[in-house]
Amino acid sequence: MDGRDLVRSVKTVGSAGAAQRLRTVRAAWRRRRADATGLPPRGAERARVPGPMQAVEPGPGGGVVRFSRSELRISVAVNGAVFWGWDGAAPEPSYALAGRCPEPDPRAVLEPDKDGGWRVVAERVTVVVSRHGAIEVLTPGGVRLRRDLPPRWWEPTGGGPARWMQRSEVAADARFFGLGGRASGPRLRDGTYRLWNTDPGRPFGPDDDPLYFTMPVQVVVADAATHLVFHDTSWDGTVTLREGEEGAGSGHDRDGTCELRMDGGPLRCWVMVGTPARVLLAWASLTGAPALPPAWALGHHHVREGFGSEQEVRRIVSGYLERDLPLDAIHLDIDHYDARQVFAVDRERFPKLPQLAEDLRQDGIRLVSIVDPAVRAEPGNTVFDSGTAEDAFVRDASGRLVRGVVRAGESVHPDFTHARVRQWWGRLYEERLAQGFSGFWHDMNEPTSFTAFGESTLPRSARHSLEGRGGDHREAHNVYALCMARAGYEGLRELAPQERPFVFSRSGWTGMQRYGGAWSGDVATGWPGLRAALSLVMSLGLCGVPYSGPDVGGFGGSPSPELYLRWFQLGAYLPLFRTYASLRAGRREPWEFGDEVLEHARAALVERRRLLPYFVTLAHLARGTGAPYVRPLWWAAPEDRALRDCEDTFLLGDCLLVAPVLAPGTDRRAVQLPRGRWYDTTTEQVHEGPGQVLVDAPLARVPVFARAGAVLPVRGEDGGLELEVWAPVRGRSGGGLVVRDAGDGWDEPEIERYVARWEGRQVVVEREGEDGLSQPPHPVRVRGLGTI
Repeated sequence: MDGRDLVRSVKTVGSAGAAQRLRTVRAAWRRRRADATGLPPRGAERARVPGPMQAVEPGPGGGVVRFSRSELRISVAVNGAVFWGWDGAAPEPSYALAGRCPEPDPRAVLEPDKDGGWRVVAERVTVVVSRHGAIEVLTPGGVRLRRDLPPRWWEPTGGGPARWMQRSEVAADARFFGLGGRASGPRLRDGTYRLWNTDPGRPFGPDDDPLYFTMPVQVVVADAATHLVFHDTSWDGTVTLREGEEGAGSGHDRDGTCELRMDGGPLRCWVMVGTPARVLLAWASLTGAPALPPAWALGHHHVREGFGSEQEVRRIVSGYLERDLPLDAIHLDIDHYDARQVFAVDRERFPKLPQLAEDLRQDGIRLVSIVDPAVRAEPGNTVFDSGTAEDAFVRDASGRLVRGVVRAGESVHPDFTHARVRQWWGRLYEERLAQGFSGFWHDMNEPTSFTAFGESTLPRSARHSLEGRGGDHREAHNVYALCMARAGYEGLRELAPQERPFVFSRSGWTGMQRYGGAWSGDVATGWPGLRAALSLVMSLGLCGVPYSGPDVGGFGGSPSPELYLRWFQLGAYLPLFRTYASLRAGRREPWEFGDEVLEHARAALVERRRLLPYFVTLAHLARGTGAPYVRPLWWAAPEDRALRDCEDTFLLGDCLLVAPVLAPGTDRRAVQLPRGRWYDTTTEQVHEGPGQVLVDAPLARVPVFARAGAVLPVRGEDGGLELEVWAPVRGRSGGGLVVRDAGDGWDEPEIERYVARWEGRQVVVEREGEDGLSQPPHPVRVRGLGTI
């Protein structure tokens, strides 16, 4: 412990004088001692590179290339995804993959390349391996997308995991996106990004990194094609990015570069190439289809830490109902727990919780519960006693329970990397269902364990099952929340098989979409926090997690009426639309900000309710194709370089473009449009893209545009489904998809396909089916006719 840590621990205790603060000091010391004795010192290291190529062995979809000091396994799967693993690493076992990895492509051919190397030629991609271990990924036309230089390992001479480094080069025009939930993006600028799920311990803004949800997933967009690259290891590491420059120096391009450094784990990689839609489809087929939320979860959610009692919940709900404000879910934070203990209800403040839930459901409102992973380490606590009997909790290298400090006090953490522990935890949700809860909000699952100094998580030496392979927290940390989500999701599938589970999480890892969604965590109240919130949603969507959203209004402060309204208007177009405030922050009910804000917030809520059939359709399309609801503008035209740099506007599915207001005092804003014709959905004014337009953005609304020819399913005035059709360009046709959903359950709904076209002076809308075209079964409203 250095002097700074000592001063920090003394200040922590002295300033608060509370038992909880003293616990955090003790926890920090315990953590340091555990790692000092439980982790072997690295000692001297020796560096290694693959060396020269020596032999090649063809195999399904590719083969094995042997070098003097390593071997490379490489194959192309039937979905076009490329896998390679060094030192004999195979695709499995993996927490990222959904089931077994795809079959190798029997048409892929391993053949000699020039200069003594080899290449694998497939329909969608060519992979070239040089005789010293460099790997190039090329388009079918031979354009290079990335070049991975020979990797380097640093191996402790006394044994243990090897650190490794991989440098890569991409085209000069390429731009980087992804890496999980990043507040500074969605485009990732030059800099170093850490791959370690982290609770910052305070509200965060665009400059804070890392955050709760990191993933070693990059989406690289260039003129030649888009590609996604995933390095499948859950260990701590960093990614250092540098964008390229065209015409740098003496007129030559300077490639963009990426340097990945990992503290351990296998060096294995997946690459997918193509259009953004094709890349995300291949990614979903590899890592799993996104979980389908029940329809009510696509509505408006409200929560505030410190609701405090059943009476306060009823008062807030009455406020929504009396003011005719749509509300679909109320979330209860930790203050509804008994002494903040998970799966325990404070029966003094919530004496009739099942009745409250039933009364809310009668008004169309569902109840959602927070669930923390930490369990108070106290005999007599039902969950602790049950978990102890199950031997469910994480232990240290000596076999003792690892004790940390979380909101309930001294606590232990379940080892969710063990199937038996996941099953035990999943059964605990029966208590929540019996209380009337319909959904679950996972928090503090990085996992967070408070310490006065050092990292606020479990010791790196803590032991985990890792599905029976055995290992420590260095490998388990980043997948902890993913495994917790799996435990909850699978438990709910068994306990309530007729309903779709609704789970969303503060932390997670690659493959999280299989079990639920995410939310931003404690984003700072302020205009920078508003921009960071949008960045997180777009970044997570590109990494395969389509359902996410921020805390509308920010976590810890008191937003001005203008900021609150602009945040509210943005939230109305994001998948998870949730207002939230911490205990020390200002309130978040729309009527708390004056009559003008209330009127405009009501309009945003009504529009969200009107668009609910479209959100349901987007949810089903995400499940079927992996395409996120919220997409960056370049999704529509990745070859348009201006769109790659646009971060304040997004596509909502294929049909809508949303331009939120992200700065104070704005009543007009510039909007970048992709190619094609776009209609302002308020004025129906026509704009032609590509290009930039200046449009009104009054306090009453944010600019939203509809693509010409779009067919949107919306909620009609009678509550039924209606087709809103935006007139196509003359001489062209348009169309859209509609998925009608009962709202819950597992029946596979039919996908309805519609085409819109001009017939004389009239726009005709027809449904496409196996028997040809037919009249739509829903009312049709054509818009945009008056401006053509």
